[in-house]
Amino acid sequence: MMNADIETLVRDVLARMNGQDTAAPAPVAAKPGRAGVADYPLANKHPEWVKTATGKTLEDLTLEGVLAGRVTAQDVRITPEILRIQADIARAAGRGLLAMNFERAAELTAVPDERILEMYNALRPYRSSKQELLAIADELENRYKAGICAGFVREAAELYVQRKKLKGDD
Repeated sequence: MMNADIETLVRDVLARMNGQDTAAPAPVAAKPGRAGVADYPLANKHPEWVKTATGKTLEDLTLEGVLAGRVTAQDVRITPEILRIQADIARAAGRGLLAMNFERAAELTAVPDERILEMYNALRPYRSSKQELLAIADELENRYKAGICAGFVREAAELYVQRKKLKGDD
């Protein structure tokens, strides 16, 4: 897919999302030192801001590079900084829930993929006890500094108690 095609696709998705989100507040100005709506899309407006977790720039990410083995899966991992910039932009556009999703994603970049899959499976109904879910929340908060995600796991633990969705519940 060419950059123009990707940009068109992203714009279409965002337009559809904006059309469905009628309760969104009006866009607000970004706080000083933070990205705002005028900075979107980052790839066009601020390509120098966009770097992958291995330090590659957008210019480094080419099909030729992939085919030659110079670009690997590790090279296309997003950084927590870019996710937080996207959160700032979403918040400035009045999209607070989207901003929170970007912030959660930023937190999860510190968690190894294998552990994320284990946590995902543990969060499925009837897979964990309340104590096991609370231990996951503590791990997220203390080991990975993922406070937002830890809060969601704690909330899930309480809801699973109420809805009888914990391991051993019938």
